[in-house]
Amino acid sequence: MAPHGPAPPFDLEGADRMAINRDFIGRTFPPTEPYEVSRVKIREFADAIGDPNPLYRDAEAAKAAGYPDVIAPPTFPIVVSLGNPALADPELGIDFAMVVHGEQRFEYTRPMRAGDVVTCTSTITDIKSIGRNEKLTVETEIATVEGELICKTYNTLVERGA
Repeated sequence: MAPHGPAPPFDLEGADRMAINRDFIGRTFPPTEPYEVSRVKIREFADAIGDPNPLYRDAEAAKAAGYPDVIAPPTFPIVVSLGNPALADPELGIDFAMVVHGEQRFEYTRPMRAGDVVTCTSTITDIKSIGRNEKLTVETEIATVEGELICKTYNTLVERGA
């Protein structure tokens, strides 16, 4: 019996879990289905993050600032990359119940804007152990369907207790 009652029926320390599959390092996944960036989606995202910037809401304000239409907030690519297949492969071995968001950063060539139709192409760039945790980094290129690169995102996930 454990000091505070019976032992749990599972391993709290994660000793019986497998590490994330390192064979996936360097693997690039096929592009996602096209995603149409709309004024409505941009406005909804701006509302969700509490940003009243008129460049995200008013086409005339955006045009006055030199853009052809409203632009998306800098973190909007999170929405676009949600359909990304890179982490869905069961062979990768991620236990999503144990995953926390580690870091996210963006590099832009231009703002994403209403009317863009984009796809995401992701590559798993790194998997490493840090103590009992596993850290996985995914680089995603978001480009128009015509091939114009808009931005790259770098997303780090941490699987706790691996």
